[in-house]
Amino acid sequence: MAATTIKIHEGTKQELDLFREYKNESYDEVIKKMLFVAKTCKTQPKLSKETIKAIEKARERIKKGDFLTEKEARKRLGL
Repeated sequence: MAATTIKIHEGTKQELDLFREYKNESYDEVIKKMLFVAKTCKTQPKLSKETIKAIEKARERIKKGDFLTEKEARKRLGL
């Protein structure tokens, strides 16, 4: 995968950090999520509200530590 460097203001970086769902989430992942939500808002406003609410709930669960690791999920699914 090719990569590029972009310049952003420190404040913008700090705002992006607030959207991270986990410590090692890349800025590329954060930006892709934001683009998905923005596109969905345009094409399906009702669905986008549900998506935003789901993301907010998931972020709260993750902050509380209420989530499965990939290893735990694989074990539960028998993979």
